[in-house]
Amino acid sequence: MAKKTTAIAITVLASSVYLSGCGLFSVGQKDKIDPPQNISYTKQTEPVASKNMDAKATKNSVMTELYLVDRNGYVVSKTLPLPKSSSVAKQALEYLVNGGPVEDMLPNGFRAVLPANTDVSLNIKDGTAIADFSSQFKNYQAQDEQRILQSITWTLTQFNSIKNVQIQVNGKPLTAMPVNGTPINPDGLSRADGINVDTSGVTDITNTHPLTVYYIAQNGKDYYYVPVTKRVPNTQTDDISAAVNELIQGPDLQSTLVSGFLPDAALISKPKVVNGNVTLNFNKSILDNFDHKMISDDVLNALVLSLTEQQGIDSVTVEVDGNNHLVNEEGKSLTKPVTRPLKVNTGSF
Repeated sequence: MAKKTTAIAITVLASSVYLSGCGLFSVGQKDKIDPPQNISYTKQTEPVASKNMDAKATKNSVMTELYLVDRNGYVVSKTLPLPKSSSVAKQALEYLVNGGPVEDMLPNGFRAVLPANTDVSLNIKDGTAIADFSSQFKNYQAQDEQRILQSITWTLTQFNSIKNVQIQVNGKPLTAMPVNGTPINPDGLSRADGINVDTSGVTDITNTHPLTVYYIAQNGKDYYYVPVTKRVPNTQTDDISAAVNELIQGPDLQSTLVSGFLPDAALISKPKVVNGNVTLNFNKSILDNFDHKMISDDVLNALVLSLTEQQGIDSVTVEVDGNNHLVNEEGKSLTKPVTRPLKVNTGSF
């Protein structure tokens, strides 16, 4: 009963998110929310950001996702306009260095996680990025160890040409992190290793597998999306349904995060995947407005972000009782599949 009571309280808080206009492309208060757009990358040896940039990008800048640490310790994507560079992936790493060029553009409550004065070099080959750092890389607090690994990995794997990341210090590959000894897979780190990992309620982690979903965080009056990797039993073979259920159940009760889903929302049929699009058929509790058949942007965004993290899922179609004639908060039809946005958490706090 305590779980359900808390979920209702979370829903009340999340309702304030709807009113403030939380969107995928921007955080903070705004009247209109830009509709999701397709991811677009240029295939090259060195990853190149999409030409379809946020409006705040200029002809001399490129919108780039940096995985920073928020005031609650979560590793979160923040999209910032970085100067154009011939090596955008290396530049992204350089902007993860505390006290480096990112300092003048850090959002309130956020910090870069790589130790100050760390020098960076990067080599990309056959889908693997080899990130080589100077000896200053070792100068960090133990509690930041996992955050450093996640920040590096998720920042680099935003680019299509990078699937795995290997870490070196002064040209020597690391098999474990230098301060707290976190093992590093010699085959490289990937998004499959997770981010903001939540193992609450898990008694035997060896019989589970990772599943990343997106919840909502608050920073003053503003809101943004936070990826959280849960551990689900290996007996759970339908990761799409599992992700939806994790979104409905919400984050751990001790978390500062919230979910926009009503606690009695539920799938009423098995998800269907055709050509990369997953169709989700919900009961009416997925709606934010029954009369207008409106689904909130926060619910829709969380579904799209969470499910497109899964291999083979490119877009999401939402139905209610088998009917896809729904609208978003702008009143725009949702009969067509919704794809993952180009960038997440843009704008300024």
